[in-house]
Amino acid sequence: MSYLNINDEKTLPTVVELNTLLADYHIYYQNLRNFHWNILGENFFDLHQKFEELYNDAQVKIDEIAERILTLRYHPMSKLSDYLASSSIKEVSSKQTDKEMVNAILDNHATILKQMSKVIDKANKIGDEGTIDLIGAYIRELEKNSWMLNAFTKKTASQLNEV
Repeated sequence: MSYLNINDEKTLPTVVELNTLLADYHIYYQNLRNFHWNILGENFFDLHQKFEELYNDAQVKIDEIAERILTLRYHPMSKLSDYLASSSIKEVSSKQTDKEMVNAILDNHATILKQMSKVIDKANKIGDEGTIDLIGAYIRELEKNSWMLNAFTKKTASQLNEV
């Protein structure tokens, strides 16, 4: 038993999913940097700032995910080649319109949210409350950012669902 009161071997499936999430976040981070540097057009100021906000947030989460893996007594994935091989997120071209960039980020969010659900599922099976709490907060934040970016892609006359 470790200081976590969870058998180390039982944490391995959670760690595997956390490492995949770590890889996803690294590619997502680089996609955001790419868009931050290469955004053009009338939405430059808003999106340049938003992409920077998102990549700064991703950078913090990358460190926290790696530290959670270390807390679970495993080494986090740390090679770029491993991130590229393990991530479900792919590198994107910088030659996109502002709305294409936002849609690509929304696609990245969907992938990350799906991976976070896998982490939660594995952590839940072993009663890993620390991982569940960490990832649960990430889900809430990412869903909020996704809502805001999705609103950006809508026409001004668009409406939300009625109750």
